[in-house]
Amino acid sequence: MQVGVIGLGSMGMGAALSLLKVADFHVAGVDPREGARAEFAAAGGKAVPRAADLPEGTEVVLVLVVNAHQAEAALFGPEGAAPRLAPGAVLIVSSTMAPEDARRLAGMAEAKGLLYVDAPVSGGAVGARAGAMTVMASGSPAAMAKAGPVLAAVSKKVWTLGDAPGLGSTMKVVHQLLAGVHIAVAAEAMALGIKSGLDARTLFDIVIGAAGNSWMFENRMPHVLEGDETPRSAVDIFVKDLGLVGDLARSVAFPAPLAAQAQQLFIAASAQGHGGKDDAFVIRAYQALTGIRLPQEK
Repeated sequence: MQVGVIGLGSMGMGAALSLLKVADFHVAGVDPREGARAEFAAAGGKAVPRAADLPEGTEVVLVLVVNAHQAEAALFGPEGAAPRLAPGAVLIVSSTMAPEDARRLAGMAEAKGLLYVDAPVSGGAVGARAGAMTVMASGSPAAMAKAGPVLAAVSKKVWTLGDAPGLGSTMKVVHQLLAGVHIAVAAEAMALGIKSGLDARTLFDIVIGAAGNSWMFENRMPHVLEGDETPRSAVDIFVKDLGLVGDLARSVAFPAPLAAQAQQLFIAASAQGHGGKDDAFVIRAYQALTGIRLPQEK
């Protein structure tokens, strides 16, 4: 099976490397960055700079770019993948986007005789490289069946939420409410502890063994302890994703005050110049307010 992966970022690279391990797959990765292409090629994959360079007759395309705009351009734009695909190929679109955008892209796929799976993912770069992402998917039975072998190779669990595109994206937006708020409150707790005179490492060690722990606290706060701002997921991602939460909430007349407050903290960190840094560094917003020094700054 000829498979394309569009977007060799932290999640896409892991997914593409997982697919290379499947003997029946011939995997091509798409990314404009030379370094990402070189890494994938070194692992044995075919690497190309544009979606329009995918092999003719590609049967499955997994899309792991940042947003709906990038996904649309990669699939249907002037340098998009659509003309290179086999008749009846399936698009697995895993970008985080508004449900209405997922429905719109699915309609564009249908008009070209392509199948579409709305399939956002979670699990981070580590989960992606382990082939252990969680997939929140919706699509027709035919689309899900054709996408099944690829989804199985990159995930530990595929949740099928229904036939209609948009349901997967709705679930991911709700999930991102939790993810964004958890990162923001993890940063708040760490900043409060530092401001109050606690040793940051001791605070971390206590929390991860106690009831107040969360996956995000345990996963993200080591980045703060180590002073590692390398963006596995960036501050600006949560500016976007929590914006999607607010849009969804407004569309169903639902109050979401915690999501709104968390988004303001990410916006504040972005405005201070930290938008491209690891999302744990939303803690910079608290640093600006309180004057604390982070562990590696002492």
